Amino acid sequence: QVQLVESGGGLVQPGGSLRLSCTASGRTISRYAVGWFRQAPGKEREFVAAISWTGSSTSTADSVKGRFTISRDNAKNTVYLQMSSLKPEDTAVYYCAADSYGPTTKRATYDYWGQGPQVTVSS
Repeated sequence: QVQLVESGGGLVQPGGSLRLSCTASGRTISRYAVGWFRQAPGKEREFVAAISWTGSSTSTADSVKGRFTISRDNAKNTVYLQMSSLKPEDTAVYYCAADSYGPTTKRATYDYWGQGPQVTVSS
């Protein structure tokens, strides 16, 4: 099994930036594709971005394309979500998740989940 711990959430003003980190323990994160999802109050958890094992393939949701970038450093056992030009509608709890087979946009395919830091975008 792999355990995932996210960090880097917090309060930021509209237009600001944050970087979330997802660090693995128990197994090396290089064995997994990793996705980021988010859940706002009263809404379903939605796909944000995903990255393949080696980082050669990524995908991002249309709602964050051009503003959010997913990357990974397997030597540090960590996957990152760089968020820029943040908007109030980006406010949510952000979760990273690991998939043994490949990066997808479907949350049901992910086997392991972190606890999720809160990201609040507000002036």
